[in-house]
Amino acid sequence: MTSSSPARSGLVLSQLCRRVGQQTLLQNLSLEVAPGEVLALLGPSGCGKSTTLRLIAGLDPVSGGDIELAGVTITPLPPAQRNVAMVFQSYALYPHLSVAKNLSLGLELRRVPRPEIEGELQRVLALLQLESCRDRKPAELSGGQRQRVALARALLRKPALFLLDEPMSNLDAQLREDLRGELRGLLRSTGAPVVYVTHDQHEAMGLADRIAVLKAGELQQVGSPAELYRNPQNQFVASFLGSPSINLLPLNPGELVGLRPEHLEVADASTPLSSTYAAVDAHREHLEWLGDRVISHWRVRDTRVKVLSDAQSSSAELAQESNRRLQLRWRREDELHFEQSSGRRLR
Repeated sequence: MTSSSPARSGLVLSQLCRRVGQQTLLQNLSLEVAPGEVLALLGPSGCGKSTTLRLIAGLDPVSGGDIELAGVTITPLPPAQRNVAMVFQSYALYPHLSVAKNLSLGLELRRVPRPEIEGELQRVLALLQLESCRDRKPAELSGGQRQRVALARALLRKPALFLLDEPMSNLDAQLREDLRGELRGLLRSTGAPVVYVTHDQHEAMGLADRIAVLKAGELQQVGSPAELYRNPQNQFVASFLGSPSINLLPLNPGELVGLRPEHLEVADASTPLSSTYAAVDAHREHLEWLGDRVISHWRVRDTRVKVLSDAQSSSAELAQESNRRLQLRWRREDELHFEQSSGRRLR
């Protein structure tokens, strides 16, 4: 890549490693995040997400590799010289200070003129709909308001890079959903690269331009949410993305056939099957009603299988089900094949 490449004005991680004693927390991670792009680091606890964030911020030393930001290698720089803003799940607000003071303190310490501070303060309070909270203290705010104050403080810094570590994990589901839409546009509007750490696939798929899936300190796959969902490179990625999770059926020797719950349909076994479809006999165990959708749980040989369908069609199936022999059917083109021993994608 040449120095004129757009990614060079963003964030570039090259073969980044972190080892503590004999334990490897991160192994040869290489990623690029362009200006204005939101990259989510997704994976289970202990996969290396927060470790990556701490290395980028300079809070932990790297064991190998380099970090480049806006065309400058920042690997040897202390945190204060990296021009990075971090937002944590704990908010980290001063409890004895008002919202306005929490936001303006950093600017005051940098000796920014008072009129400029006031202008920036008004801008960010309006942007995050916090005008009415200006004189309140953190204890008087809701969780969502406190999270927005933490974001506002990061925005006031106008950093070269935003790092967000599970910023919405302390919020209830409805508030996370509401803030997700606001946050998506807000982060893109800054023009800075954003690295967003989460274990929540819905958050990652709803917020990010691209997702990097990590497992045990190693990168499994990076791509758009649609790409990772439709074309996972291995069984781990396929299983981590999707709700309900993908079904894995040992239908072929040495293979697992992956079938998304929404790609399965219920049919009477006596109904003719076209050559573009495959089918297995199944026994229904129970249903989960989700309002307009239903997850039906089935037993296929020794494997449990989930089918996602709309509530209306499920009700019709139940009404006609008495003593019928049922099958689960799917289009062959929707199959994902994985090697049973390694989990790698086949075909």
